[in-house]
Amino acid sequence: MSLVFREPVSIESLNTLSRNTLIEHLGIVFTAAGDDWVSATMPVDARTRQPYGILHGGASVVLAETLGSSAGNLCVDTREQVCVGLEINANHIRAQRAGTVTGTARAVHVGRSTHVWDIRIEDEAGKLVCTSRLTLAVVPAARPA
Repeated sequence: MSLVFREPVSIESLNTLSRNTLIEHLGIVFTAAGDDWVSATMPVDARTRQPYGILHGGASVVLAETLGSSAGNLCVDTREQVCVGLEINANHIRAQRAGTVTGTARAVHVGRSTHVWDIRIEDEAGKLVCTSRLTLAVVPAARPA
């Protein structure tokens, strides 16, 4: 897919938009982007581990939805429309106990009313930790009252 985001992606703007949210709380940081993909890292630490010492599947899903939703919103005029999660699935492939994982969302389908994004989360050695697919609904942006 040769999708081009509506404008050049500003990693700084994505990180600024994430301040004071769950994204920042989990330590997710946007790191890179291309024409049809965006990447972010997340630490595997006390914020993101489950009680048995491995990366919590829910944290992986938060990373996946953060990446896919952010990428989707880069494709629309957010003054008129926003992309919101409609459905997400995740397959947890490999346990991760420490370090940092990197997720990358790539466009599968970008339509007028729905988007589909494929998200791969890998460890520092490039081994697959989780694979996820996110479907977004494109809805009208909320109008100020």
